[in-house]
Amino acid sequence: MTLSAWAVIGAARLPVTIPVDPDATTAQRWATEELADPVYHQRPSLLNRIIEWLSEQLSGVTATGLPSPVVLLLVVAVIAAVVAVAFIVNGPVRRSRRVASERSVLDADDVRTSDQIRRAADAAAGAEDWTLAVVERFRAIVRGLEERTVLDERAARTAHEAADAAAGRLPELGSDLVTAGYLFDAVAYGHEAASAADDHRLRDLDTRVRAARPVARARTASDAVGVSS
Repeated sequence: MTLSAWAVIGAARLPVTIPVDPDATTAQRWATEELADPVYHQRPSLLNRIIEWLSEQLSGVTATGLPSPVVLLLVVAVIAAVVAVAFIVNGPVRRSRRVASERSVLDADDVRTSDQIRRAADAAAGAEDWTLAVVERFRAIVRGLEERTVLDERAARTAHEAADAAAGRLPELGSDLVTAGYLFDAVAYGHEAASAADDHRLRDLDTRVRAARPVARARTASDAVGVSS
């Protein structure tokens, strides 16, 4: 994007009543007010350091008493730079990737067995922490399916992916597994509270999943080629 285009963006964010030809003090005030916008402070680490550095540079420039058009141009450039960094750090692509990775059923460093996770679910239920009990029970179901090789072991698998894959191998429990996946997402990431009834349903589903016999995996084209050869 050209400097003139950034100038339009910066000017659009400035109050409409400001003078066209500001002095150095006014220009610094504009930049300070702009940098105070909460949108630039959602990621305090890298972005705040950049904002502090740019503020220091702007203070040094205004102290030199440069002609006001030059100061205005520098103010617009500072605002444009901060907007660009804010978009890169908090842009929709980065945000969607972060959301996807944060919605996994099992963390990559969670090495607990299904029995260990079930005990954690039982302990949470004993303390009437139904939310934790439901979350851990669904994790136990997924880890148990991985241990039985019904599901491939895969990090960052979402509840929706786990439920769909498990439903393909356990079709008689397919709808219950999908419902349990939605419940996990709602409780773990939607900030909804679980109930004792939810815990009972997940506990019953866990028992039925453990007793169910999975159907054979569907043969793929590559499998057929391997057999014929």
